[in-house]
Amino acid sequence: MGCEENQTQIAQIRLLGFRGLYKYKTLLFVVFLLTYTLILGGNLIIILLVSTMDHLKTPMFFFLRHLSTADVLLTTSVVPMMLDVILVDEGVLSFWGCIVQLHCFGIFGFVQCFIIAVMSYDRYLAICHPLRYSSLMGPNLCLQLVIGSWSLVIVLISSEVIVVIQFDFCGLNYIDHFFCDFGPIVELATSDISVLMLQDFVISIFMIFSPFAFIILTYFCIFFTIFKISSTFGKRKAFSTCSSHLTTVCVYYGTLITVYMAPTDESSSHINKYRSLLYIVVTPLMNPIIYSLRNSEIKRAMRKVMSQDFKNKW
Repeated sequence: MGCEENQTQIAQIRLLGFRGLYKYKTLLFVVFLLTYTLILGGNLIIILLVSTMDHLKTPMFFFLRHLSTADVLLTTSVVPMMLDVILVDEGVLSFWGCIVQLHCFGIFGFVQCFIIAVMSYDRYLAICHPLRYSSLMGPNLCLQLVIGSWSLVIVLISSEVIVVIQFDFCGLNYIDHFFCDFGPIVELATSDISVLMLQDFVISIFMIFSPFAFIILTYFCIFFTIFKISSTFGKRKAFSTCSSHLTTVCVYYGTLITVYMAPTDESSSHINKYRSLLYIVVTPLMNPIIYSLRNSEIKRAMRKVMSQDFKNKW
């Protein structure tokens, strides 16, 4: 359809950032920089441990490494730009730079749904079919599940982005956000977005609720199997093998429900800007904490590295 005669296609997107909090920008910058450093450090440590420690070369930790990789990429696609927005009170991105950020954020965020679902399948096999676990969850299947998760999300997110870039964006070029999120960008479009919203609804059902339903089904089977174990020690041991993953599921989907399922009103877009910090900052920070505190193998690997480092120094 194109822009009207007195309008032009916007070339830049202005990010208004944290309006009203300018006097706290130094504190915000320090807090988010420290949090980003902890996210990078915690997740990179997990990636390094899983890649180098022989006793961590198992399917569960193979999937955990990819979950940590997605966390690092997700925060890196947003937080550095957010820190710049905080410092200068406003950010400016080219239109195509904004689209690239939107694309990357969608991929790295939603691939976690499938990786977490794959991890629940791994726990299901380990607890419900322990004798056949090694033969069922082999290296080839692990690799296929991870590649399939990344490929599927890339295709689905790309299909939405392809539709978005065909819209006309005329007139207003600013969004009340600190990064190029899907909702605020689509609101700038001057074209009919009804088809995109239907597409987004269908894809969201597939990428969010289908994995969640699968996770619930696998944990129903897991808990049913655990309850059939006669000894208390056996029940505790079986539950401990999935407790870290179950905590991750609660944190991840609890965050999604808070952001996307909360009641909306006129100020919902403004509120969602702050809610989005939950899955950009809080969830990627929680995952390494969960696995370092609740998983005995990760703690053993960390103690081993620290003891080796201590011996090398002396």
